[in-house]
Amino acid sequence: MTFNPLTEKGIPLDRQLRDWRELDVEPLDPDATDPYTRCRVIVMNGIEIESIMFSHHLARTCPDPEVKRQLAYTRYIEAQQQKVVNWLLPPIASTLETTIAYEQVAVDLTAWIARMEPDPYLTQAYEFGVLEDFDHLYRYANLFEMIERRKAEKVVDGLTEVMPGRPTKAHHRHPYDNVRDPYDRTKVNPLSKLHALTVMSAEQQTMNFYMNVGPQYMEPIARQLYVEIGMIEQEHVTHYESLVDPGETWWERLVNHEYNEVYLYHSFMSQEPDPKVKAIWELHLNMELEQLRVAGDLMRRFDGREPEEVVAPALPAPVTFEPNKEYLRHLLGTQVDLTTLGAGYVRDAHERFEKLQEQIHGGEEPPSERVIDMHRERFGTEYRIETEGPHPVESLRQPEDGDR
Repeated sequence: MTFNPLTEKGIPLDRQLRDWRELDVEPLDPDATDPYTRCRVIVMNGIEIESIMFSHHLARTCPDPEVKRQLAYTRYIEAQQQKVVNWLLPPIASTLETTIAYEQVAVDLTAWIARMEPDPYLTQAYEFGVLEDFDHLYRYANLFEMIERRKAEKVVDGLTEVMPGRPTKAHHRHPYDNVRDPYDRTKVNPLSKLHALTVMSAEQQTMNFYMNVGPQYMEPIARQLYVEIGMIEQEHVTHYESLVDPGETWWERLVNHEYNEVYLYHSFMSQEPDPKVKAIWELHLNMELEQLRVAGDLMRRFDGREPEEVVAPALPAPVTFEPNKEYLRHLLGTQVDLTTLGAGYVRDAHERFEKLQEQIHGGEEPPSERVIDMHRERFGTEYRIETEGPHPVESLRQPEDGDR
């Protein structure tokens, strides 16, 4: 059965306000919760924050006081939704444990979207990015065991492998080479707009999270690793946000934001095993349907267009959290040596890339390499979770004298 968000009725805005008791929801139990439930929570927190910040930016450019008030009202409800979603995260989980979950989101969400993306150029953008988040997960997993004496396997529950991706030290590129070509809003599949907005929002929230939690650590290697990967997450936000057509109007973007929230809440409601969390997804879905209707009215008023002109008439297939091990191993075996040049991708290091590498690393090993060396010194080897045979790149390497 198709679900058209533009014709479905939601909860009227004046009935969406909640009191404090409703906002302070019962958090997840990290020892009993499906890891993908936590992943869905992290995604929707990032989606809600992007919606809130977009509304603030729109309000700052809007001269109409009536519209500012309408945006403020909806934004207040969105802020309540964000608090409910984010307050689901378990308070007993450490920052590093939550970091592992953030990277599991980045790996399995981006991999799934890359598999489903209809535009080959956009697919390549997601495939390029996911191999870097895959390596971040590996670096943080080694830090996790060193600092907390705990294994990332408990967090990802075997759903996501933990092993090297494109080496983090190679992610530092000249800023010019992080800007991609945008899709054409007049020709692109509406699903591609949702994909770009979703991945951008998730990466943006990861960037924000690392910027804020990194300096809270006392261990020098932890502070340094968050600095390094935090800088790369900023690159990733640039990478993904540049995919969005800058010709989209403010009102078109507003509709896309609200439609995407409907899409994701509907997707996650359909697969959520935790009844309490599922009830939140369902409630927020019904709230977002009305917020989408309001956004559509604003688009008609200020753009003179119907929302049906920019979004799909029915929701696409649900966004799904599931293991992507075989797909990621294929990417490791075929794309691990890529870097970027301009809006494209190349296999050979070029002058601009090498110059920035020299400037940022200063001839020394970066924290992402030192954390692995420190783990080897302490435990005799690095930490990995490989569930489907040897690493697809390392298995092709010829043995060196020291390996024989």
